[in-house]
Amino acid sequence: MSFLHLDHVSYHYFYKKGYTKALENVSFTVPEGSFISLLGPSGCGKTTLLSIIAGILEPSEGTIQLEEKPLEASKLDIGYMLQQDYLFPWKTILENVLMGPKIQKMQKRAMKEKAIKLLEDIGLSKVIDSYPQSLSGGMRQRAALVRTLLTDPKLLLLDEPFSALDFQTKLKLEDLVSGLLKEFNKTSVLVTHDIGEAIAMSDKIFLMKANPGEIHEVFEVPIEIRNLTPFQARKHLKYQQLFDRVWEELNSLESQTVSR
Repeated sequence: MSFLHLDHVSYHYFYKKGYTKALENVSFTVPEGSFISLLGPSGCGKTTLLSIIAGILEPSEGTIQLEEKPLEASKLDIGYMLQQDYLFPWKTILENVLMGPKIQKMQKRAMKEKAIKLLEDIGLSKVIDSYPQSLSGGMRQRAALVRTLLTDPKLLLLDEPFSALDFQTKLKLEDLVSGLLKEFNKTSVLVTHDIGEAIAMSDKIFLMKANPGEIHEVFEVPIEIRNLTPFQARKHLKYQQLFDRVWEELNSLESQTVSR
């Protein structure tokens, strides 16, 4: 049974004198517990597609199903983590993390205990009563991850969540996030511009082309890489081999986009 299924999804941006095809005829299936990445040149519609899967945008054509149910019936089962942490500066880290359960009116005591446990597991036990401005970027993103995971979403959407961080922090967070998602068996979709990140974290990479946004090629990440942490995966011979293949295709797509 497919967990997430996109069937001929298109999205058109309409304006006064016409429209632009942002996405055209996108179809793919994501098995439960797997991690896929959307990679492609700027303007290929990666973030638009993620917004459609999140239920923020309605597709112009096509359908999306989560656990064989229409997406409209499953919006509360989806977590969305963005490039910015969007923590409220006037609330403590614990208060920020508990915003989701508060909005969804979940049991307060149980959610607070769960939040504290997750914050401890992710190395933030000493800052639960601190305010966001006193934390580093990496710590803020860890708090944002706990906020996203706390309501136990079945599907996790990641929109370049590490791109604003320095490289060392990025590598550490990749390992941390990858480990947590495997531990909780989360199905995840990542949008990224980083080929290395896509290979190190994913089971499968969907390379998209622009004008309009379509799936150009699908790359299977070798099982030898998938069984490693993202940091260790980067040292594997097959990582470099796949990197070169993806780089060649992406470079070709970007050249085509510029020449149009």
